[in-house]
Amino acid sequence: MTTLLEPSTDERVRLERWRLSTFWVMLVGYIGYYLVRGNLSAAMPLLSTEFGYSNTDLGVILTFSEVAYAIGKFTTGPLADQIGGKRIFLIGMIGAIVLNLVFPSFSTVFAFAVVWSICRYFLSMGWGGMIKVIGEWYEPERNGTVMGLISINFQFGSVAASMFCAGLIYLGVGWKGLFYWPALVVTAIAVWSTFAAKERPADVVPGVRFGKNAGKKQSLADFDRGDSARVKTGTIIRTLLGIPLFRQILVFSFASHLLRSVFLFWTPKLLVDIGMGAANAVMTSAIFPLLGCLGTIFLGWYTDRHAKNGDRSFMMCLMLGGLAISLFVISALIPFRLEYQTAIVIFLGLGGFFLYGPYSMSAGCMSLDIAGSKGAGTCTGMIDGVGYLGGALAAWGAGYMSDHFGWREVFIALGLTAIFTTGWTYYMSWSHHRRAAAADRLTSAA
Repeated sequence: MTTLLEPSTDERVRLERWRLSTFWVMLVGYIGYYLVRGNLSAAMPLLSTEFGYSNTDLGVILTFSEVAYAIGKFTTGPLADQIGGKRIFLIGMIGAIVLNLVFPSFSTVFAFAVVWSICRYFLSMGWGGMIKVIGEWYEPERNGTVMGLISINFQFGSVAASMFCAGLIYLGVGWKGLFYWPALVVTAIAVWSTFAAKERPADVVPGVRFGKNAGKKQSLADFDRGDSARVKTGTIIRTLLGIPLFRQILVFSFASHLLRSVFLFWTPKLLVDIGMGAANAVMTSAIFPLLGCLGTIFLGWYTDRHAKNGDRSFMMCLMLGGLAISLFVISALIPFRLEYQTAIVIFLGLGGFFLYGPYSMSAGCMSLDIAGSKGAGTCTGMIDGVGYLGGALAAWGAGYMSDHFGWREVFIALGLTAIFTTGWTYYMSWSHHRRAAAADRLTSAA
């Protein structure tokens, strides 16, 4: 292994400057990803009005695109480990821009589903690429705090997409403009991202201790072959599947993505269906990811500093219990439509706070805890890939249930799912402490 040198004062200044610049590229760049992704949910009420689509019809578009996204996670996450995070991040952004420009050329459910599925495949490249880059630039001891901060990009991205699209609707822009204008904005972000980020510290100053190699905390996965060697994808996958925490997170990811997908895609349509205007509904739906930002930052910060034996799962369990309560309250208020509008909005916001923190843990800092930067793309790709299969089920299922049973029943089902997820994270916490106790006994015996 190459001997790593401590950077000089001037080199450290350069590295710190590039780390900050790269952090902002990943933060703002992934917000850009959501501008060309979250616009579909904002456009759904307009598509329903324009073409007479039912919620079940719209659910078909969502489900096929979620499956494509899951496939993309399984395939492009490992690709990020092989060709580099920044490269895959930019490829995904450019592909999504092109397909947003193509989408308004069509008018059938089938065509929309095909084009948006291809778009979602490109969009699947963003998170794995970002995790790979961030894992290179920051010490493992900072995984929770850094990922808590960087993970506000997809929550704030949802907020930005909602507010941007709501503004376009207020200005009288038709549904096609909800795809053209975000693509234009993200084109500018892509150009800036190309020049303002570096893949790793070694691209700035070769052979120095900085970022991932400056920390002492070790990842759970033991496949490190040195700073320059790439580990084969098969080796990474076999190693990950041998780790109990990774297998537990796969189950958690399926359930948490199922919960999130309903909010992400259907909140504007829910609010329209209970009597709110389209622009107001799109704007109001931003409360869910907005408070989700706070939940994510809080959970990352808290678990870095106060989680016993590094157990992030117990606080996740407590927050998911709050989510279950919020969902059942919303289900009770829906039959009153806009009579309790303020209360519905408040509990939608609380749902975001309680869900997004735990949701962000699985494919964020816990992926880095497990795999380190070496296998981050593959790890987060597998976790998210399984998760988005749950999201695909929810995307169609929520539309079908709302058409045939009503939104109240949708949120009762979500509440029951949240109860299961709460119990599962408690099991994850119990397993964590059991493993930690066993390790302590071995250490004492030695």
